[in-house]
Amino acid sequence: MNKVKVGIIGSGNIGTDLMYKIEKSEVLEMSTMIGIDPDSEGLKRAKTRGYTVFSNGIEGFLQHPELADILFDATTAKAHDYHNQVLGKLGKQVIDLTPAAIGPFAVPAVNLTEHLDQPNVNMITCGGQATIPIVHAICRVVSVEYAEIVATIASKSAGPGTRANIDEFTRTTARGIEVIGGAKKGKAIIILNPAEPPIMMRDAIHALVEEEGKGKEKEITESIKKMVTKVQEYVPGYRLRTEPIFKGKRVSVFIEVEGAGDFFPPYSGNLDIMTASARKVAEEFARKKLSQLQKQ
Repeated sequence: MNKVKVGIIGSGNIGTDLMYKIEKSEVLEMSTMIGIDPDSEGLKRAKTRGYTVFSNGIEGFLQHPELADILFDATTAKAHDYHNQVLGKLGKQVIDLTPAAIGPFAVPAVNLTEHLDQPNVNMITCGGQATIPIVHAICRVVSVEYAEIVATIASKSAGPGTRANIDEFTRTTARGIEVIGGAKKGKAIIILNPAEPPIMMRDAIHALVEEEGKGKEKEITESIKKMVTKVQEYVPGYRLRTEPIFKGKRVSVFIEVEGAGDFFPPYSGNLDIMTASARKVAEEFARKKLSQLQKQ
């Protein structure tokens, strides 16, 4: 056994992109997709590719729990609450891509190995996955009093779920900036840009540090660049747009995220970074499970 079986709850765009990413994994084996619409594109594609599909929601999977040990939930916060309860009783690990935030936050470049025994981890938001690593990189050098991020995404890449959860996005991302990023106070803003052709995801991170960066600019810049390289291990299209900018106690960093084009168009870096980060976490879960089996 060199792979761990995984399933996806939610057959929308996020779930479909996850399926393609899992197929590329060395330690994850795509097994089942769970949805509620038998005519959904995701379920049709999964069935065509030979996976077991359920169109009656989680109830279908509960009759065949052997199909997956790790499940991704790409549905809604309300649905995830129930999914987490029933899957927890079966001893399944769940990676939550909804705003439910039941489990601890996971940002692969920052705390990948901290929650490997948790039954549920939350992937925060696309803005959180893109910007929290940068805030953390600055915090490794100097204390950050306040960090504000502005995530700008193409309007076309913002589906009904994103649009319905703007408030949750800002609250959850701000909390992640503090809890995982390390800033004493965090704030998040999201902008939906209707430009044609659609723009790539772009994020601005502004951090106010306790003392002026003078004398530490090089160290902060090196920390940021090392973090960018670490994120690129699982999100190749993640990059700095300019060198970090220092002005008094303010450090400003501008990044861009280009998607891998597995299912989403490349401009949908905001969606791609979520699925890529979720796969990275699942792979670490899987490696631990495989290691434990080898020792038995």
